[in-house]
Amino acid sequence: MTSSPGTPHPLLPYGWSDTVAAGFAAQEARRGLSPGRVVRVDRGSCEVVTVDRSGRAVCVRAGTGSPVSADSTAQLCTGDWVTVDAEQHVVRAVLPRRTAFVRAVSSRRSDGQVLAANVDRVLIAVSLADELDLGRVERFLSLAWESGGEPVVVLTKADLVPDATTLSYLVEDTERVAPGARVLPVSAATGQGMGLLADVLREGTAALLGMSGAGKSTLANALTGTDAQRVDATRDGDGKGRHTTTARDLLPLPGGGVLIDTPGLRGVGLWDADGGLAQAFTDVEALARGCRFQDCSHRAEPGCAVLAAAEDGTLPLRRLENYHKLVRENERIAARSDARLSADLLRDWKRKKALGRHMMERKRGPRQEG
Repeated sequence: MTSSPGTPHPLLPYGWSDTVAAGFAAQEARRGLSPGRVVRVDRGSCEVVTVDRSGRAVCVRAGTGSPVSADSTAQLCTGDWVTVDAEQHVVRAVLPRRTAFVRAVSSRRSDGQVLAANVDRVLIAVSLADELDLGRVERFLSLAWESGGEPVVVLTKADLVPDATTLSYLVEDTERVAPGARVLPVSAATGQGMGLLADVLREGTAALLGMSGAGKSTLANALTGTDAQRVDATRDGDGKGRHTTTARDLLPLPGGGVLIDTPGLRGVGLWDADGGLAQAFTDVEALARGCRFQDCSHRAEPGCAVLAAAEDGTLPLRRLENYHKLVRENERIAARSDARLSADLLRDWKRKKALGRHMMERKRGPRQEG
């Protein structure tokens, strides 16, 4: 189903564009299939906004239509563009993702989890009600850059900062660890900075991510102008946030653009983030070009420009230590993933070999006695 010439496409509020339309061109040859975008995923099914026979955008529940892939990062995710069987309400195909925000499921496993697909911007919500954790910001930025989306650090609850001077220092501290990314202090309670943030989100799709208690649900409600997301107060005992958002939801914004709200995270592990780390730590990478040895690890080598910068204060020691920490973590997860891939390949090879032996025995027929 396509819109008439000169009329906006029904899925325009959900991120439809010429690029998306081109991706569906090959799929439209199959009759009875309609384009759609996943707005929410549950076990065994999902909610998809698609186009009905009258040309209106409708949200339907659809089956995934295929077994869960062994590759955890290939599983259906909020933000995916899909083709839907209009009669049976089943997802038939998933278009290749332009971008994807992926994290490691845990530090003990080698599985990746896609939190949002086909995003143009990654909003990293950081609460100013708590002490600013720059190391955590650097972690999120590494994954945001790796996703292919543009990172934007949103400092929430800015109204709780006692004065403008303190707020400016917090913004400056964040900007120092976020080269190339925008840093926006906002308050959903007072409206401070919300107009500028809405302008940033006016086109494309943005994923809203952050730790529990960062104020994401309040921010999502302020941006959408609704109470789409439930909001709870932080716990009295430790000030930690409650998980008010329990699933990833795709929400059209009234001024244009699309927001994917995600549940608060307890942790976010790196996943294949070599490129993202390089972009998040461009200052370290730039200094490294002045090291005496090309394979310098920036730990104890003579002529290390990175260590020299850390010693004279040009590069904060905290930032260098976190860089080393994230690089080690990324390498550890990559090694586990490679080992798992090798084991899977060996298992498949043995299975195919056994199947081939079985087929050969069948062709030979039963053995003749005597």
